[in-house]
Amino acid sequence: MAQQLAIIVLVDVGTALEAGTLDGNTYLFDNMKLHGSDGQGTGALTTAINGSTWQDGSQATEQVLNWLPYSLGSIPPTVPRGYLSDRARQSDQQALADLSALAGSGSAPQDPADELDQIRQRLGTRVRTTRRTKGRLSGQKIVDVTGNVVTDDSSASHSYPAPVITDIYGEAVDEKIMYPAEYGSPDLVTDGWYWSATVDSSRPGTYTYLMRIQLHRLVRQEGELLWEPVNMTCASRLRITSEPRRNAFTKAGMGVLPISPTAPDQA
Repeated sequence: MAQQLAIIVLVDVGTALEAGTLDGNTYLFDNMKLHGSDGQGTGALTTAINGSTWQDGSQATEQVLNWLPYSLGSIPPTVPRGYLSDRARQSDQQALADLSALAGSGSAPQDPADELDQIRQRLGTRVRTTRRTKGRLSGQKIVDVTGNVVTDDSSASHSYPAPVITDIYGEAVDEKIMYPAEYGSPDLVTDGWYWSATVDSSRPGTYTYLMRIQLHRLVRQEGELLWEPVNMTCASRLRITSEPRRNAFTKAGMGVLPISPTAPDQA
């Protein structure tokens, strides 16, 4: 059975959008640090893949890579799937309660326009639905990192949607070292889709690949807010070696297992 390797793609979305590049704003991690991966927590990760072969030198199994993109400084992906909808519904209910209280107070407020403006601020603003703001981005309210709805469209006041990997290509793909594809999954954390690839571990060497990553910038057009997709690229590398896998407990390599002979009366 192929070994599953995970690569976390953590993006500082706000800074990347401001700088117009993912260079210096992307942090990559994998679960192969003890097997030789370099550059953990930087944008220059080299994922170590130890080849597995039979005694005759033929390939024993492929490796499987899984990429998981996340946004730095945004609402964590582990919150319930309906969290944003729940927060939007709560703000609507609170605004209705405030309007009812204002209408039933029995006396006119000193500044009705100011009272209504405060209620409007607490109500928040929904992002306009377009062909480019599909799925979980459609019609959602803008929230900050604490989950409170906001109306300010400045880059420092709201939580960015998670980055989306839209393609994986480059040398490792062209040389048929790995075969990436997007798969559907019931996993709610990845919103039902994730990128995975099988890797040919029989060809040692270091190979570069590129990820096309889509970020979303909040913009105002014709008096309405919408998420504008911004496509950027990020590079990473695979290092395939012919070294056998090591035992994680004893650090021993491949060899004959120490089997003790069974006594005749225990046979």
